[in-house]
Amino acid sequence: MVADACPDLTETTDAALAALETEAIRVARPTPGGESVLRAAALSGRLVSVVSNNAGVAIEVYLAEHGLSDYVAGVFGRTPGDPSSMKPNPRLLLEAMEAAGIGPEHSVFIGDAARDVEAGEAAGVPTIGYANKPGKEAKLAAAGAVAIVDSMQLIADSLPWKAASRP
Repeated sequence: MVADACPDLTETTDAALAALETEAIRVARPTPGGESVLRAAALSGRLVSVVSNNAGVAIEVYLAEHGLSDYVAGVFGRTPGDPSSMKPNPRLLLEAMEAAGIGPEHSVFIGDAARDVEAGEAAGVPTIGYANKPGKEAKLAAAGAVAIVDSMQLIADSLPWKAASRP
């Protein structure tokens, strides 16, 4: 593996990629309904962790710039310089559950790629497939997603609020 043979190159490449990802979030369009999911999860008393193959720093900048940091308990991006940490490896999901102090039986993962579903399955976490583009539904289903949605708003609308949290 290149990462093992050239650790300096891997770290340099990862740092450059993280910088590009951080720059890209400044022009990224929010996922429709994504903010609603974060707010609904918070109102229903659920913890949310972001688990991504992107750099954690880029995710944190995105959340901060969109005023969403308070809705996220933890960010688990790829381990800098270690591409083996990326999904479908379940490592980041396992780290997120450990940090939250919960097991897979109290977790659900939402992902938009087959590798997300594979990581969820390897971690024992049911995964909802988000078919955000044509053709993804079949790929997510084949990977074993427990449910597939084409709208994040559907997920937000399905999260019941705690009675005390209702406006």
